Order: sequence, then C-alpha cells, then structure tokens
Amino acid sequence: MKLLATTIISFSLLASALAHAGQTQVTSDNSTRTVEITRKGSQPSTRGSTEYFTGSVRIDSLFSARDPSRTAGASVTFEPSARTAWHTHPLGQTLIVTAGSGYVQQWGGQIQEIRPGDVVRIAPGLKHWHGATATTAMTHIAIHEELNGKPVDWLEHVSDEQYPN
Repeated sequence: MKLLATTIISFSLLASALAHAGQTQVTSDNSTRTVEITRKGSQPSTRGSTEYFTGSVRIDSLFSARDPSRTAGASVTFEPSARTAWHTHPLGQTLIVTAGSGYVQQWGGQIQEIRPGDVVRIAPGLKHWHGATATTAMTHIAIHEELNGKPVDWLEHVSDEQYPN
C-alpha cells in the first residue's frame, strides 16, 4: 500500500511539473494511454462562417474527435442577434450554456430561451438552430459526435421573420 501511495504521489508530481507546457502528456511505463491537457488559449479562435451563421460568432475549439472516439467540442460565443443556420447532427448534439442568454428552436416547435447552466440535448437528425437573444450575447459549449467524419449537415439560414426581435 505504501508503494502504491508513493507511486501515485510521484506520478502526480511528474504531471504537475509537465503541466506548464501548452499541451501535456503523461505516459506510465506499462501503458500507451496518456493524460493530455490542452491549455486554454493554446488554440486560435475562428470566426463563424457566414455560410453557416448570421451575425458575429466566435468559435474556440476545445477538443477534436480522435479515433476511436467520435466526440468533439467547442465553446461558441454569439453576439446579440447572432445565430446558426438551420442544421442537423447525425448523432445529436449537447449544448451547455455558460454565459448570457439565447434561444434554441427545433423545426416546427416553439422558440425556447436558454440561460447559463441549462443543458440542451438535441436528438440525432433533428432540424434546429440556436443563438443569442436580440439584446444579449450567449456562450455555450457544443459537444457532438461525428458519423463517418461528418458532425453536421447545414441547411438554410434562419430568416429575420423566423428570429424573434
């Protein structure tokens, strides 16, 4: 038991010492599995393409899908009135609202307001959109899985008549 505790403490100290780099990997001697830390700010932000978004949108990638995993995630910030186009996800999507207030709507459904702490689960193949309210920016973490390397199918833009002002 004492040997196990010493090993755990040594491993923790090694991980702490390596944690000052932009990305950290710690591998045990008898395993190919690693602990990887991607430091905040180590990846550049991108602007949401006008092909898929209306208004000003910033996307900060958090993690990409890597075999065998199909899961990827990003922090997405929508300025007031900014929103996605209508779209679907082949394996669904989960949104975790972290700041501001926004909207989400499924095709044919009511527009629903979303706030910090809300978790929104969107079923596979469900046509929907999400974005900020007209007066307040909104940030959410978006998590989805890729099917055959494809995470989303983009459709038409949400019109000004469909968006609540």
